[in-house]
Amino acid sequence: MFKNIYKNKKVLVTGHTGFKGTWLTTWLLNLGADVAGYSVGIPTQPSHFEELKLNEKIKHYIGDIRNFENFYSVCKEYKPEFIFHLAAQPLVRESYINPTETFEVNMLGTLNVLEVIRLLNDIVKVGVIITSDKAYDNVEWLYGYREDDKLGGEDPYSGSKGAAELITKSYMHSFFKNGFPNIATTRAGNVIGGGDWAKDRIVPDIVRSWSENKKVEIRNPYSTRPWQHVLEPLSGYLCLAAELYMKDSNYRNMAFNFGPDSKVNKNVGELIDEMKLRWQKSPGWINKYVDDGKAEANLLKLSCDRANILLKWYPVMDFIETVDFTIDWYINFYETKENIYDYTIKQIEVYTNKAVEREIAWAIN
Repeated sequence: MFKNIYKNKKVLVTGHTGFKGTWLTTWLLNLGADVAGYSVGIPTQPSHFEELKLNEKIKHYIGDIRNFENFYSVCKEYKPEFIFHLAAQPLVRESYINPTETFEVNMLGTLNVLEVIRLLNDIVKVGVIITSDKAYDNVEWLYGYREDDKLGGEDPYSGSKGAAELITKSYMHSFFKNGFPNIATTRAGNVIGGGDWAKDRIVPDIVRSWSENKKVEIRNPYSTRPWQHVLEPLSGYLCLAAELYMKDSNYRNMAFNFGPDSKVNKNVGELIDEMKLRWQKSPGWINKYVDDGKAEANLLKLSCDRANILLKWYPVMDFIETVDFTIDWYINFYETKENIYDYTIKQIEVYTNKAVEREIAWAIN
């Protein structure tokens, strides 16, 4: 799996206490990596990071990604060969409330990671910069956005992610053209899965309400998104980083989309209806659509042809499997109460077994 690249390798994950970061950290541990994390703190309560007790399993560094000196000293001490940069202000609606912080964290944070990689070029071999599908200038056309399409967005979050891509591109062409460190960016969005309790995200909003036997109020049930389980883009990041570990990699200084099959594009209402089938005690939902000028776009799709063709990466699960995986995790958390770390590892193993059965390249190489 992933060419067994990660076994005994030093890997640093920024934003390791967040939703994606906790799943990536757990998967890396399961792959035999020596993992460190750098994050400003615990972003939610409950916290997937705390439930997994990851602070006992990795080198856990607390720090603001905007603080260059602190981040540099951590990396110089830990000496990672791989850096996965996930630290971010990740919420569109929050970006309207705190636009300055959003731009600072998402732009300056990315710049600091790239500068550390540049200065520690004798140590760091691979840097994967995770941005977002919202980095694209979304005009809501029907076909998927390709990696060379126009970047930028109308809200502060989208603008900050488009800017992070441009900053990374300038570093790629100025400093990372001749082998290690090898850098790439990745764009994915609308991931769902167990352990997410962020505010203003559809699945956490639902499970918070349903766990208290309350109907959930939905502000835009007609928005269509390319829903995917969190493990799908993470498999893409791990697959890409494994390829970048070759000094003469053909995939350095590129951007890659990681998204589901187009058939998985469902609107929010359809997602909730599917979730209700698994959460049998669900009290349902209320349509509270309000156009406050801060809503996210109604339609967003990605073209993953580049990842399909070059990396032989494909999504593993269909829409129903994705929802089942997600709701099963939360049912376990709220009702069954199997050990969270064991259950999370179990889901990773079931997912990888599905990938093997479906002959996905990263799982069988």
